[in-house]
Amino acid sequence: MKFQSLLKPGRLIKRYKRFLADIELEDGKTITASCPNTGSMLGLTDPGIKVWVSESDSPTRKYRHTLELVENDIGRGPTLVGINTGHPNKIVAEAIANKRIATLKGYASLKREQKYGKASRIDILLEDETKGLAYVEIKNVHLMRKSGLAEFPDSVTARGVKHLEELGDMVEQGHRGVMLFLIQRADATRMSPCVDIDPTYAEALARAIARNVEILAYRCELTPEEIRLSRTVPLRMP
Repeated sequence: MKFQSLLKPGRLIKRYKRFLADIELEDGKTITASCPNTGSMLGLTDPGIKVWVSESDSPTRKYRHTLELVENDIGRGPTLVGINTGHPNKIVAEAIANKRIATLKGYASLKREQKYGKASRIDILLEDETKGLAYVEIKNVHLMRKSGLAEFPDSVTARGVKHLEELGDMVEQGHRGVMLFLIQRADATRMSPCVDIDPTYAEALARAIARNVEILAYRCELTPEEIRLSRTVPLRMP
């Protein structure tokens, strides 16, 4: 996924009210940017960290800038981290179309945001006369507290638990259910559910695996020009 325009670097002043961030750009100008992330962004909101923002010229936007990337260092040097949770579905859809996800190749059609389950929408629905249906749920991952270990979630997510249960229901109805964790950072070598932050989610993930929900985890390569799905990393259950 290529950014529509060149991102602007700056320094984070503070994130507040969950969806806003004050940032000082390199030219010294201070802006308020939207922060499209419902999680805690644990470890990624320290004042002074380097960030990158996109800019929109839409006249209907209240805030012209959007926080896209932050720089994070867990001991192996600084790495870019994507925090915009609006991007993962597009990144994965592009990767499927380009046949970069081996287990999701060969489907005749790809649809996004299709209704299913209990008043839910699946991120990606793959359809094929021979292969049948594959329900693909995507979660954005950016938390890292130990070098190389990506964790999800970074805050309690009842919605995430619901999605795992519904994927299990789809499997029991004879379809494929796929939980794909998109790690928006390049320094991940493994992934694990975050038990201390949300033990209920970790338990739900274990149940989903027992119900034959397929689990995929992919890390990304990120630059201020592009975010691209890179390679798989192993999931380690507690």
